[in-house]
Amino acid sequence: MKQAVHVVLLTILIGNVVATPFALRNPLMQQISFGKPLQAPKLDTCKLCITFADQFINELLNIILNVGVVGSCGELCNLLAEKVNSSLVGVVCELLCAYVGIQVFIKIVEDADLDPIYYCELLKTCPIKDDGDATILSFDVTPKLVPRGSNFKIVMVFKTVKGTGTGEIDLVILTQDGVPVGNNELSEELKPGQYQVSWDAQAKPDPRCDPTQQICEMWLPGNYTAEVAICNGECGSKHPHSQVYDTAQATFNVTQG
Repeated sequence: MKQAVHVVLLTILIGNVVATPFALRNPLMQQISFGKPLQAPKLDTCKLCITFADQFINELLNIILNVGVVGSCGELCNLLAEKVNSSLVGVVCELLCAYVGIQVFIKIVEDADLDPIYYCELLKTCPIKDDGDATILSFDVTPKLVPRGSNFKIVMVFKTVKGTGTGEIDLVILTQDGVPVGNNELSEELKPGQYQVSWDAQAKPDPRCDPTQQICEMWLPGNYTAEVAICNGECGSKHPHSQVYDTAQATFNVTQG
């Protein structure tokens, strides 16, 4: 009953704490948005845990490394709440910590090595499936000739025979000026079947990008390559329960417009 109460409270509180989607690993990758997200029933706690970890696991690890011995979940999570200036974050942290105990919780934070999916698998809030699969059937960009400043669409169709584990779909566009553009999105455990994912994009500079603070993609005319990977766990992770199911490429050309 205690664990069930923790899960219910976690679901309520974390919805208020972390309203943003699964965060981007690269702040430059902000111009691609997913269409209808891949979802599976009864996995809300997994998604919420990953979102929480993606935003706060680095702060937790820094606290553990800098403070040293922490005697209780309350002590550790109070430090986190003070650092991020959010009492709700502290409450969510304490619920997750209390679920496994302070010593196990600290070990999980350390072992996860800033990998949110692996962190939540260790907490047992996300299912593990090591015999999953996914095969990309098609991956296309339309139109193939994209006038600079106009919209284009990327569509991927894939199938899974055995189903997939908790993972992500990673999209990147190789640009003319070398600025990476793309997105990585959580893909919850999927049942066997065929699925479609689409991205809508614009071949124009992101108005949110400040060239005085970072390098901005200018969408110069020329050839571009879109690459996608479907992964079990975080793409590129070396942790257990992680693998690349399949990858694909598609090319298109940005014209002067």
